[in-house]
Amino acid sequence: MSGRLEGKTAFVTGSSKGIGAGIALELAREGADVALNYRSSEQEAEAVAAQIRDLGRKAVSLQGDIGDRGTIERLVADAAEQLGGLDLFVSNAVYSTREPFLDADLDEFKKTIDVSMWGAFYGLRAACRLMRDQFNKNGRGGSVLIVSSPHAEIAFPAAMAYNMAKAALDQMARTAAVEVARYATRVNILHPGWIDTPGERKFFTEKQLEEGAKSLLLGRLGTPEECGKAAAYVLSDDAAYMTGSTLSLDGGVKLPYWSRREEGGQ
Repeated sequence: MSGRLEGKTAFVTGSSKGIGAGIALELAREGADVALNYRSSEQEAEAVAAQIRDLGRKAVSLQGDIGDRGTIERLVADAAEQLGGLDLFVSNAVYSTREPFLDADLDEFKKTIDVSMWGAFYGLRAACRLMRDQFNKNGRGGSVLIVSSPHAEIAFPAAMAYNMAKAALDQMARTAAVEVARYATRVNILHPGWIDTPGERKFFTEKQLEEGAKSLLLGRLGTPEECGKAAAYVLSDDAAYMTGSTLSLDGGVKLPYWSRREEGGQ
């Protein structure tokens, strides 16, 4: 039985681990050939590539810092060349620090914006330009997913740069959706909530993650695999009438705080 992405080609940035790896693997399970991207985690990227090949799909690994415009433009072109075109693009790579803005290290603050916002913009622009060219040549458009965050809407403290970047991504994606629809290209947004990834270990201990999970409405962290399944749906033709939209996979974190109260309690 073929998957709903059978014959498609995909490029996922920041896909050596965590949410990006979960998305890349699910796209392969659904039939897509996948280009992976990593900055420094070569071994992890190769491990994901091996899993994709075990699924019978083609996988290529592309090294590069997506915060650099020339690099991400080259990566998108390389992915399309090695896979034979580009049907699906997922902007996932991110960088983040956590400290109050009044005393923040501004180099780290700027790096968060450079990677999380500008890197996503450069990737979106390069992918959509390629999809436009494909459409003008043979009617082949594409589908884009921007991995954003509830941080786009919730003012989480000590995360101002990340909050700013994610809010910008949402409006960026919606504007792009309007502009590229004429090229048979859709652009949508995914809001993963608190997901169990290696990146969370940068900010929290295992005990803090365990306790934090209990405080969530559904009582647990999400998984990269769940993010992958959501991404595969949005990118597929099952969501062909969806563009400029946001799919939240956040365990209810954006619900008002009183929704977490015990019934009849305070």
